[in-house]
Amino acid sequence: MATRNDGDRKNGARNDDERRERLAAGIRRQFGTEATMHFLRALPAFRTENDIPDRFRELLDRLDGIESSVAAGGSRR
Repeated sequence: MATRNDGDRKNGARNDDERRERLAAGIRRQFGTEATMHFLRALPAFRTENDIPDRFRELLDRLDGIESSVAAGGSRR
């Protein structure tokens, strides 16, 4: 038999899920800003080497393109 507390728990869980979704959307939005991308590119861990093999550069370019299209609301493929 359902009690009032069960309903409160379901609503609480739903609110937690909504809060997590809003947080995740906010983080994705902030990481996608040009200012953040510029900052991250300046960090050594996020900088690419100039002398990487062409195959790796091509893969990185493809990844950048896919990330851009997904961020713009496009499909993955």
